[in-house]
Amino acid sequence: MSIFSLLFLDSPLFVAAVDDSLVCRDLSAIWRKHLGLTTTAVVSLPLEKLFSFENESSVMDKIKQVILQGNVISGMSASLLKRNPAATPVHTGLLSAWRIPQTHHEWMQALLVFTETTEYSRAINQLNQLQTTHELILNAVGEGIYGVDCEGNTTFVNEAATQILGWRAEDVIGKSLHAIHHHSYPDGTSYPSSECPIYAAFSDGKVHRGDDEFFWHTDGTSVPVEYTSTPIREGDKLKGAVVVFRDITERRKSEQQREVAYTQIKILKDLLERERDYLRDEINVTSNFGEIIGESQALKRTLAQIEAVAKTSASVLILGESGVGKEMVARAIHAHSARADKPLVKVNCASIPKDLFESEFFGHVRGSFTGAHRDRVGRLLLASGGTLFLDEVGEIPLDLQGKLLRALQEHEFERVGDDKTIKVDVRIVAATNRDLKAEVDAGRFRKDLYYRLSIFPIEVPPLRERIQDIGPLAIQFLDSICKELGRDPLTLTRQQLDSLNSYTWSGNIRELKNVIERAVILTKGNRLRLDLAMPNNNQAEKSLMLMPSENEEFVTDAIFREKEKLNMIAVLRHTHWRISGTDGAAELLGIKPSTLAYRMKAYGIKKSESL
Repeated sequence: MSIFSLLFLDSPLFVAAVDDSLVCRDLSAIWRKHLGLTTTAVVSLPLEKLFSFENESSVMDKIKQVILQGNVISGMSASLLKRNPAATPVHTGLLSAWRIPQTHHEWMQALLVFTETTEYSRAINQLNQLQTTHELILNAVGEGIYGVDCEGNTTFVNEAATQILGWRAEDVIGKSLHAIHHHSYPDGTSYPSSECPIYAAFSDGKVHRGDDEFFWHTDGTSVPVEYTSTPIREGDKLKGAVVVFRDITERRKSEQQREVAYTQIKILKDLLERERDYLRDEINVTSNFGEIIGESQALKRTLAQIEAVAKTSASVLILGESGVGKEMVARAIHAHSARADKPLVKVNCASIPKDLFESEFFGHVRGSFTGAHRDRVGRLLLASGGTLFLDEVGEIPLDLQGKLLRALQEHEFERVGDDKTIKVDVRIVAATNRDLKAEVDAGRFRKDLYYRLSIFPIEVPPLRERIQDIGPLAIQFLDSICKELGRDPLTLTRQQLDSLNSYTWSGNIRELKNVIERAVILTKGNRLRLDLAMPNNNQAEKSLMLMPSENEEFVTDAIFREKEKLNMIAVLRHTHWRISGTDGAAELLGIKPSTLAYRMKAYGIKKSESL
């Protein structure tokens, strides 16, 4: 047996011995099987019977040089042929050759080794095809995609990622993804990789998302992105992560534009709502008070002052007791001015907390102080072009009067928390029941603000100085209140008018209206119960009336109880046996319904006793 047979016959490789005439003199068993030869058959095959070469003569020369000169062939492409020369190649692979050491008695030979790569090539081709398909799919995706290994180095980048950030595959593959485009915050401060959610995915194995971060472009600008970093596992081991992200620049712009538009809409909405509220308030006041009514000389003097100042732009200070109708005078001034088609905005200075005064007058921007959750339009801006009515102006805190004075003099102001100056054109009408001159002298009101407001003072007379106006006012109130409450019209008798005229109206017009409204509510029939509504002029007189005189006779307890029983029956008949509720028997007696029910039971009073 030859040395070749001993060494290579049972080799799992395709092995052949070739002499210097390029004739194959021996083959391994696997090659013999491929050619249909037995393991004992003598082999003498030309080399072209074994292989199919693209450039056969060149290959033959190379193999000959191996035999004659000792050259080496390593990994040359080749294809095996079957015994039938017409058969197509069935095995492709790589051919290697080197000269066999020999004695002088042996032929010069070369050892050929063929490594089959058909299945390997097929697998490689399939993998390449699969990779190409996946890359086509990933490149067709609109979102940017990065692959990173467990060291944070980039393993893959798709076309969209390059388009969004400018970094090409050769710029990032094998390099730290965080160091390339996630290294800093937008303000330039360092973003440590230990805090990077992308890297955290292949550390803790969890999916991490970011919707308010930035990646860095090749041109040095920051790109707002939202991303998801998903861990990649191989079995139980973390191998890296895949990062899918999208550029949200346009969305950010849309959100900002929407926020600006929303803010503008909110401002307009606030303005409309406030104008609506003031309009509603004006309608309510008109329906409750009507026009300024009266024929007294005192009122005529006031109306003449209103007529004189209304057409001007001068500031007006309305003086008078509480309830005299200072707000009605302010509305009359506005209604007869050139600003009548613009808003009349009222500020009740006494009702504004000190810490909210600036916000109420001048408005504020969102976040300017605790509780400022949105922008607010101030009363000055709301009244722009119209009239600002400062009711109870004497209540403005002294330390805040200076800023108001500046706004009135300069016709400009800044909102709380804002440095933008806003121009306004407003007319000021102020009102107070205080003696502002005395307040100035006492140091509780700024002298310069006082003179700024009191260019044209109007003194509104109290109702006790307008006796002639009490009857017309009462009749007007009675008519409007009956309509408001849905009652049939009621009238005032001459005696009732005399009673109204003789009363000292410390609460002025407001008190008169309240008395008429209370009388309408207490009236059950067609006769106005003014007697039940009129207040007593002197509470002490009422107490004296209840005290017995020295000569007044007393009665026994039995007679007293009988009188009390008859009194209860009388009031029950008057209320048609209605015990509780408004104008019920208990209310008229001035006791609780439960107390009346107990006394009725004690006296044995039943409804049948009214028959």
